[in-house]
Amino acid sequence: MTRLALALGLLALAGCGASDADYPALVPMETLLSEAPLTPDPAPVLEARADALRARAAAIRAEQP
Repeated sequence: MTRLALALGLLALAGCGASDADYPALVPMETLLSEAPLTPDPAPVLEARADALRARAAAIRAEQP
């Protein structure tokens, strides 16, 4: 019963699209298959932030008796 309700819901949603709207631009296959990362590596920024937090924690520990 759940599968039938799910299938009917999907069919209802499929029929709700505007027929006069343009189809969205698709990503070229060359872009999808490339080995290059999509975004820059966040590791250097995260490591710098971690170092700053460690230094702050060490300063707070040094102030406590």
